[in-house]
Amino acid sequence: MNRTHRAVRPRTRARRRAVAAVTALATALGVLAGAPAGAATRGADPDGHGGARPVVTRAALDPALVAGRGARVAFEEQEAENAATNGEVIGPDRTAYTLPSEASGRRAIRLTPGRYVEFTLPAAANAITVRYSIPDAPGGGGITAPLDVSANGKRIRTMTLTSQYAWLYNQYPFTNDPDADLLHPDWWITECSCVPAQTTPYPSIQKPFRPSHFYDEQRLLLGRTYRAGDRIRLTAPSRTNAAWTVIDLLDSELVGPPRIRSRAANVLAFGADPTGRRDSAPAIERAIVAARRTGLPVYLPPGTYQVNRHIIVDDVTIEGAGNWYTIVRGREVALPEPAPDGSVHTGVGFYGRDAADGGSRNVHLSGFAIEGDVRERVDTDQVNGIGGAMSDSTIDGLHLRHTKVGMWFDGPMRNVRITNNIIVDQIADALNFHTGVTDSLVAHNFVRNTGDDGLAMWSETTANARNTFARNTVQSPVLANGIAVYGGADNTVSGNLIADPVREGSGIQVGSRFGAEPFTGHLRISDNTIARAGTYELNWNIGLGAIWFYALDRSIDARVDVVGDAYLDSTYNAIMLVSEWAVKDLYSISNVHFRDIRVDGTGTSVVSARTAGAASFRNVDARNVGAVGVNNCGSFHFTPEGSEFRLTDLGGNDGGWLADWQLPNTITCDDRPPVVPPPPPSRW
Repeated sequence: MNRTHRAVRPRTRARRRAVAAVTALATALGVLAGAPAGAATRGADPDGHGGARPVVTRAALDPALVAGRGARVAFEEQEAENAATNGEVIGPDRTAYTLPSEASGRRAIRLTPGRYVEFTLPAAANAITVRYSIPDAPGGGGITAPLDVSANGKRIRTMTLTSQYAWLYNQYPFTNDPDADLLHPDWWITECSCVPAQTTPYPSIQKPFRPSHFYDEQRLLLGRTYRAGDRIRLTAPSRTNAAWTVIDLLDSELVGPPRIRSRAANVLAFGADPTGRRDSAPAIERAIVAARRTGLPVYLPPGTYQVNRHIIVDDVTIEGAGNWYTIVRGREVALPEPAPDGSVHTGVGFYGRDAADGGSRNVHLSGFAIEGDVRERVDTDQVNGIGGAMSDSTIDGLHLRHTKVGMWFDGPMRNVRITNNIIVDQIADALNFHTGVTDSLVAHNFVRNTGDDGLAMWSETTANARNTFARNTVQSPVLANGIAVYGGADNTVSGNLIADPVREGSGIQVGSRFGAEPFTGHLRISDNTIARAGTYELNWNIGLGAIWFYALDRSIDARVDVVGDAYLDSTYNAIMLVSEWAVKDLYSISNVHFRDIRVDGTGTSVVSARTAGAASFRNVDARNVGAVGVNNCGSFHFTPEGSEFRLTDLGGNDGGWLADWQLPNTITCDDRPPVVPPPPPSRW
């Protein structure tokens, strides 16, 4: 999501960002410097002939815990810490600004030169995706380093890893410079509990300040199909220039042959260059014109096509040979002067026409990859993979990485179906419905490593309505939430799998903020699983919930039903309802109803209420609760009548977390209860 600490502008949002304590930064720097961070060898095999049995996970969880939830994907996920290795396990750690905290499952394997991690394939595969981290250059900007890939003991490929798209520092909107002074010395920071510009003497701020966004991922076709039981080894070679290489996970996949379209406007016939050496944007645009004239689709055969600006799409179908085979890649280009929308750069992207110009209709995009070149966050920039307004359209089977936002839609627009896409390694959101998007579906999309909300509906100026986010997987958003709903009417969030938000966010946030229109109608949140969520809100110095209701701009009083969710291994609370301190006597959260919920593990409470209002609970079962079941502070007036927040017990709430004495509004406030890490989740 586009954000700024100042006044809200078009395509920007205000958000105060904060930081971890100095000890957290010291921990991060210790890991980066190579300090021991976990157990050494796991399943190591010095002669190279053994192998660990494959452990397949989903979001680093036993797949049985998340059956029927999350995206339908073609790959098998294997966490590096479950594989054979002579490297070092780092983590677990959920402290912001550390390498383990941004890893899937909060653990990874650190390889020094000559060390390896070896995965045993659980099924036939001819392609892999490696999620990794390598150091930044001393002055920022990233490095490249080799990673050897072997199969059954024979080296088959060398991948060239890069940290050019990782490693951000400092305060929002961040910088690539590890030596930069504070971007906003007039903002309060936790490291000194002060406003540096107003403090005498000026505090000493350790550099690099708040390193984050450590990981990237890379895909590789192996050249042949390997069988289940074959071994894929990743080795940091002795010749590497990287002091360490962290491997988080490996996804393995059996990729089918490229899709051929014989009856189509083939871009090669219009002069496109599949080698990527020449600019193919004009040729693709000529193919679009011809396709609209003849009623044919546009076809992008296997190859890499250089595109360094937006291609405007309207009433057209564009198909690739599959996102492993057709790649549309571009550089980020500085504009000679700012564009009318405030952009100072352009880059590769497929955009509908602006809603103010009527938007686009009948756009269908499928079967290709979009690879951008975005390395810094500039909120005014339109450097997204997909953008504009597209009604009555479909986007299916794309792979997007290294853009600012994978898909950012500025409505009003209606009836877009976004399915089966993979969106990774974004500087900001993966997808955002911004302003008046209605009657649309986002389903079976896989999201990992966003720099802001994974999936968001933001009802700025005009309400989003009747949209559904269903059966998506969102992993490891570095900042903010897995899924966020900011205002709107009659929207649904259902069947999603969300794991490992890192800081200042939750698995799901329902927020009255960023100037959004009010919640109206009926918000339905159902059958989602959220794991290892409930991050630390650094500005408030408190822990959040796996699901977080936040009243900042106005009350939340539309009906909200939360049904069938599972909150697993929450770092702090499972459920949190809070108003901003400055408006706690103005706004409240009410008409929220929880039913058929399972809570397996909280560091603190099942419910934390820091607002006036009310909620009801039926069949909410909880176990492994770290503190009092209900932490009810209300709006902090501590009246003789009790808390300003009331809980209604509708029966069936097992586990002892909701006791009679807590009802309806007993004050049980512990502002910052101690955290008791729960055991790993297990089958209920």
